[in-house]
Amino acid sequence: MKWTIHRLQVTHEKVGLRLDHFLADSSDELSRTQAKKIIDLGGTHINGRRIRSCSTSVCRGDLVEVYIDQLPLDPYRIAKHDILFQDQFIIVLNKPALVDTQPTHARFKGTMFEALQWHLKDPFRPQQKAEIGMVQRLDRGTSGIIVFSIHPRAHKEMSRIFLEHEVKKDYLALVHGVPAPKQGEIRSLLARSRRDNRVRSVAKGGKEAITQFNLVEQLIDYSLLNVEILTGRSHQIRAHMAEQNCPLVGDWRYGGCSLVDGIGISRPLLHAEKLAFRHPVLNQAMAFTVPVPEDMQNIINSLRKRNL
Repeated sequence: MKWTIHRLQVTHEKVGLRLDHFLADSSDELSRTQAKKIIDLGGTHINGRRIRSCSTSVCRGDLVEVYIDQLPLDPYRIAKHDILFQDQFIIVLNKPALVDTQPTHARFKGTMFEALQWHLKDPFRPQQKAEIGMVQRLDRGTSGIIVFSIHPRAHKEMSRIFLEHEVKKDYLALVHGVPAPKQGEIRSLLARSRRDNRVRSVAKGGKEAITQFNLVEQLIDYSLLNVEILTGRSHQIRAHMAEQNCPLVGDWRYGGCSLVDGIGISRPLLHAEKLAFRHPVLNQAMAFTVPVPEDMQNIINSLRKRNL
């Protein structure tokens, strides 16, 4: 999913306009209602600084940048059914696909981080922000289990658990083709290329990444894989499977298609199915499993029908 970026310079005749009026006046693509929502989400920046107040006045020469991520303008909020576990120390959530884990240029409001701040807000002290430890990140398109520490007593130990790989992370991935062999381990150094913003294996200078995979189900020209990552590098599964000539379905950035059996796909079909670790304060074994979301299940079901 690509961003649209509008860069607008404030000219003499528009000095002093409210920011929402300025955006609506300066762009044929934005209504005032849309402008208000984008500002509220955090997608508008003046001279490099995020501005979330519609009433802010623009000044002559200001550079106003508007980032639009093509996602719904209504912010994500944590629903009761999203919460797998919560105590005073940690919270485990079932993240929907197409929700960013952390703030981006296009939005602060509606990310997992901000939605969690909202969920944890103390009604008696609304100005006091909850302390959140972000020990794990999932790509925008990835659905499934994610855990946050939400108390100072949990932050350090939760970070150590992830840093020292004392956590078991299992994913389901729908990929093109069939890996050969059908199970194995991929080890490489991964680094991000500034040229195309893709992660790839390099001979030196990258970070070690270890991915284990096995075939769960072969679906003619596609495969459903169980993938366990022993490290947590950015785009690790996406890059490693693409390098096996088995890119994730829907992952256009790494060579996957965005249409299967006439069904459009808006994200890489990757689901964080299982997560297991020890509680950072209580030292109890914790294990969670969540089912595949509907969009991914529909594609799998469609491919199964072709197998019959």
